[in-house]
Amino acid sequence: MLDIIKEALLDTLKTLPFLFAAYLIIEFIEAKAEEKTVEIVHRAGRLGPVLGAALGVIPQCGFSAATANLYVSGLVTRGTLLAVFLSTSDEMLPILISSSAPAGFILKVLAYKVLAAIIAGMTIDLIDKRFGLVKERHIHEMCEQEGCKCEDGIFKSAVIHTLKIAGFLLLVNLVLSFVIEYVGPDTISRFILNRPVIGEFLAGLIGLIPNCAASVVITQLYLQGSMSAGAMLSGLLTGSGVGLLVLFRMDRKSSEKYVTLLMLYVSGVLFGILANILPIF
Repeated sequence: MLDIIKEALLDTLKTLPFLFAAYLIIEFIEAKAEEKTVEIVHRAGRLGPVLGAALGVIPQCGFSAATANLYVSGLVTRGTLLAVFLSTSDEMLPILISSSAPAGFILKVLAYKVLAAIIAGMTIDLIDKRFGLVKERHIHEMCEQEGCKCEDGIFKSAVIHTLKIAGFLLLVNLVLSFVIEYVGPDTISRFILNRPVIGEFLAGLIGLIPNCAASVVITQLYLQGSMSAGAMLSGLLTGSGVGLLVLFRMDRKSSEKYVTLLMLYVSGVLFGILANILPIF
């Protein structure tokens, strides 16, 4: 039990620098340069998924959380958010390296995740623009929702935001860690083992568990031979660390988060199935 609490604390602490940086940027923009910054972001919107996919592949849980905040604040598009979610690797990379996986295989996995994230992100942005699926957002709406006192200074406001979300993440991380410990990776392995195509759908669901432990379980199951490369990729593509937690916590009043969740899941599963069809892995 103490190990579970320790891991949950560490997972939460890892996100703090990213969350604080994101909130500090958000508070600064709202206070100093909201209109100009939003205009710049809108102009560079088409390239947002490319940048998001490239940065998201860095194995850090916190970046997806920070991007979720930027999306709710209207600073990045949904395609950019999903590109980050899809490319985020969490603990996959260190586990593959520590397990002496071939360098060529690791590079192919990372490249595939980045390419899938870019394609999905840009496609989703085109769909959103074509059908007007996303409402216009403004930074001050998030501040009003959270009841922060921005007049007290951007630093204090950013600290308050960060501590609120950190407390929420710690609570959920504790609950999920206990559940994963109770269920066990062997049970999950039997759940997915020898189920072609269905395996991608099931692994994608496991990837949606908003906890860095999901990527650990999925990567270990692949290394043990309990799932195909496609199933592994489905789970790792849908896995976004704590990003989904932050999205649902900060976007409470909108139903768009459910559409975003569905898009994430469908994209991860489709690219996972495609990975098994193509002679890549």
